[in-house]
Amino acid sequence: MFNIKNIKVKDIMTRNVITAKKDESVIEAFEKMLKYKISSLPVVENNKVIGIVTTTDIGYNLIKDKYTLTTTVGEVMTKNVVTINEDASILEAIKKMDEYGDKDEIINQLPVVDKDNNLVGIISDGDIIRALSKIIR
Repeated sequence: MFNIKNIKVKDIMTRNVITAKKDESVIEAFEKMLKYKISSLPVVENNKVIGIVTTTDIGYNLIKDKYTLTTTVGEVMTKNVVTINEDASILEAIKKMDEYGDKDEIINQLPVVDKDNNLVGIISDGDIIRALSKIIR
């Protein structure tokens, strides 16, 4: 019988991560997320995750006119980013997504890091659902 604990994050994560820099504008970051149809951007410096921004956060605040044309990603990013190691199981990823979400929400994406804390991928709730779907077919 197949054991879900044997599926590693690195087996199902997206490897070519679209990222942002802290000095890019929130408008550039939002356009990037729309272009690539993604809902978050890890913010990196020297391949280390220093923050994360989401389409929900940026889009909502753009609509409310809370940002100017010069507002940068570094000014608005979430700095305490929950990450996961590439060798962790997807069960650990699911637990983190649930445990660290706000109130009744989950985290939809986790940046994936290696043993040196370098960004090597990103795993989403969709990646996990697709992997589980293949098991139950």
